[in-house]
Amino acid sequence: MALEDAFTDFTRRDWEHESVEGTVRLAVIGIGGFARQRALPAISEGDNCETTVLVTSSSDRVRDVAETYDVPHVIDYDGFFAGERTDAYDGIYVAAPNAFHGDYATAAAAFGKHVLCEKPLEITVERARDVVDACADAGVTLMTAYRLQTEPTVRRTRELVREGVIGDIVQVHGGFSNPLLEHATPDTWRLDPELAGGGALVDLGVYPLNTTRFLLDCEPTEVYATTHSRGEAFDAVEEQIAFQLEFETGATASCTASLDAHARSALELVGTDGMINIESPFGGVVPQDMIVESGDVRMEYTGPPVDEVREEFDYFGYCVLTGTHPEPDGEDGLADLQVIEAAFESADTNCRIELE
Repeated sequence: MALEDAFTDFTRRDWEHESVEGTVRLAVIGIGGFARQRALPAISEGDNCETTVLVTSSSDRVRDVAETYDVPHVIDYDGFFAGERTDAYDGIYVAAPNAFHGDYATAAAAFGKHVLCEKPLEITVERARDVVDACADAGVTLMTAYRLQTEPTVRRTRELVREGVIGDIVQVHGGFSNPLLEHATPDTWRLDPELAGGGALVDLGVYPLNTTRFLLDCEPTEVYATTHSRGEAFDAVEEQIAFQLEFETGATASCTASLDAHARSALELVGTDGMINIESPFGGVVPQDMIVESGDVRMEYTGPPVDEVREEFDYFGYCVLTGTHPEPDGEDGLADLQVIEAAFESADTNCRIELE
């Protein structure tokens, strides 16, 4: 691939190989801030999914949401588990706290419904494996909501890496920080280890972790991590984490995440013949700004912003409607949890942990 060709038709959906008819009707579970502000608008603006059921603890609190998005059915959690309105949806999107992901996913699988589940897939490897097995046994699609894998900048970057435009990858640098308590109270479930399964790593660090695995198309063999927390709000989960991954190719990745730092994300890949720098890849709406150096050639690209959440739902709908197996599947979510557990073990023991 010539570097000049890398930016041609940049925002193309290379995963879209055939036209589809109809939509996947979704039951959205957990109507919190992300569902209200990002997921429901993205579903509404997209092509392949529609919201037909809201699952919530209080129908009164989501009445305005149902009206805004013309959602015909609202049920509570007990009603969902009892099988109410299963005729009104084809799949579920799980945006509830992490520790409940498995309960909703396995129930949906038992109803024969497809599953799009926010990351992390669950809070332990064992519980995530139960989700993967339940969906496999039921023959339904399971996708972990790694939206970066569906948006153009990351997909074009993977093409450049595969084509050897920057040579062999030697180093990856990734970081994601966001001041959680500027938009949440200290009693948020994200700071409860029983509900979240961790702090900065599972909430933010999983983005550079998963994206690096996706871009390198191989698995880490070792992890070393350190954590740090300050202040009473972060006494139960890690406020900051730094972790290093070693890959089977010899590449290393240095990643950081913080729940109490200026909002910022960045990803850089350094190869034997060049480098790729992606501006703000993890924040939600990717600005499509990147710099690529290959030998003596340097190119900058700036394109129209792309809503990666809309891309994610359209991709999920496409996979269900065409019978395509999603790339960010349950095994992908499981692999990240194996790294996450090893990183926590490393931080606790101050030792480098080998991954099987």
